[in-house]
Amino acid sequence: MKIGKLLVLVGGIGAVIVAATAAPALASASSTSASHRTTHVLNFDTMVGNTAPFIGAAGRMRGIDAAPLPWTVESVQGELNADGRLNIDVDGLVLANDPSVPASLRGTNPVPFFAGVVSCLTSGSGGVVRRNLITANFPASMPGGVAHIHQVVNLPQPCVAPVVFVTSPGPTGFVWFAVTG
Repeated sequence: MKIGKLLVLVGGIGAVIVAATAAPALASASSTSASHRTTHVLNFDTMVGNTAPFIGAAGRMRGIDAAPLPWTVESVQGELNADGRLNIDVDGLVLANDPSVPASLRGTNPVPFFAGVVSCLTSGSGGVVRRNLITANFPASMPGGVAHIHQVVNLPQPCVAPVVFVTSPGPTGFVWFAVTG
């Protein structure tokens, strides 16, 4: 059983607690120089495709429906930094080799663009609330499912238990194909 790591960032007059929910993700801090520090909130090298039972509305997570057909992902590298920089490099995000997928589409990506979503739990007027932050659309290779999503999102403070999704194009009517965790 893998357990997510917990990182407490202390700076100025407050503390921000960030939980990494992806099993292989490690929350760590590194610096490139004494004067420039980059704090990694979430690093990940795996994502899970939306396979059964996570299909369509039944696979809804953090308010986002899963795609109506199952997807798989060959490889991914990603990070979310405390300043909101999100980097996702995905390879082989394609429809699964599954009987529910038409034979001619299995192992292919039929979607020309992917987007990323960072989902955080944060404080709100009624207590804990979910905030989903969607990126712009980024080109995805067809049929190979290769994409590079690199954008800054406006993370809420605190951003607790971040989950990262690769989705269909947004900003409305999008569904998730792959998720950390």
